[in-house]
Amino acid sequence: MKLTDEQLVKKCLEKDSLAQKQLFDTFSKRMMGTCLRYTKDVEEAQDVLQMGFVKVFEKLYLFNNEGSLEGWIRKVIINTALDQIRKNKKFEDNLDLNVVEYHVSSDNENALEHLSAKDLLKIIQEMPTGFRTVFNLYAIEGYTHQEIADKLNISINTSKSQYSRARVYLQKILIEEKIV
Repeated sequence: MKLTDEQLVKKCLEKDSLAQKQLFDTFSKRMMGTCLRYTKDVEEAQDVLQMGFVKVFEKLYLFNNEGSLEGWIRKVIINTALDQIRKNKKFEDNLDLNVVEYHVSSDNENALEHLSAKDLLKIIQEMPTGFRTVFNLYAIEGYTHQEIADKLNISINTSKSQYSRARVYLQKILIEEKIV
């Protein structure tokens, strides 16, 4: 029997293993997609997903049925991915990279419409960690540069710079792959 989100949370808090399985089965595929955007490969994404769901079950009592359960779970998963990035200190190593030139034409703005989700994910995963993290938070998750700066303990200008460089990096790849 499919439970509502509210019923599912209540039963999970009561340690009902069937409800916990249903919660995981309901949200894990979508959350895996989120994990893949923040990590370099499937194995790392699976680790983040597992750690994230452990946190979801540990912190589920904090969910107050305001907003969607999926949105709350996504925030936990994103924060877990960011924790993993900080733990590995990969983000710090990429903050000052100048690997891309700033000469890509703005005619390529609509290139993403012609790109499959799988191809875009592959390109995002290949981005340097700093670019990838800020790109995901800003362009996909909708955080502001101020929120990103606060989450990552960086300056707003660093967030803006990393996002700008990520866009140029993405555009450069699209040109090299003759997608645009």
